[in-house]
Amino acid sequence: MQISVIIPALNEAESIGQVLSEIPRDFATEILVVDGGSKDDTVAIAETAGATVIRETRPGYGRACDTGVAEASGEWVVFLDADGADDPAYLPHLVTPFETGDTDLVLGSRLLGGVDQGAMPWHQYFGNWLSAMLIRRLYRLEITDLSPFRAVNRQKVRSLQMQEMTYGWPTEMIVKAARSGWRIREIPVVYRARRGGKSKISGTLKGTVLATYFILQMIFKYSR
Repeated sequence: MQISVIIPALNEAESIGQVLSEIPRDFATEILVVDGGSKDDTVAIAETAGATVIRETRPGYGRACDTGVAEASGEWVVFLDADGADDPAYLPHLVTPFETGDTDLVLGSRLLGGVDQGAMPWHQYFGNWLSAMLIRRLYRLEITDLSPFRAVNRQKVRSLQMQEMTYGWPTEMIVKAARSGWRIREIPVVYRARRGGKSKISGTLKGTVLATYFILQMIFKYSR
């Protein structure tokens, strides 16, 4: 399988090196770190570790993901956050379901696999639970988690014509895929405490409010 690992990053010098070192050897055809304008040593560390760095000057988590998809050469793309909370050891498990030909999108569920103590604040846990519950009811899609740790066919995700370029990008992918009749599967993954620093989403009031707004907006927008 030709696999591209896409890692959106912004000021993750404390963690990016370890994340890259933990990706299983010979797993990926290429590793793309999409940097959103880091002011620290994220780019230098990523390049030293052998990753291909793509500089994206336009803001937005979704923009970084979308740029990674556009630049990737692999048939399959896997999204991995740069903060170390997602365990790269699960990368092979995310792509294994594609071998049977009956899966279109694989989501790594943190709630099925387990969350390390202190890794997910209560408000993030509740917001994730609420969003997954709404998707189950509105889209009849039995999922437990909106985790951005996922794998998908590159051409299929491009066919969704993603529009939301902020925190709602992963949610837009799920609901559009559900509307398109994709076969979506969850596998359990363990969610770890981030490696240094504070989360740009759950670690600040502004990040939490914005993420909640964009996620709920995507859920209700495509439910009509």
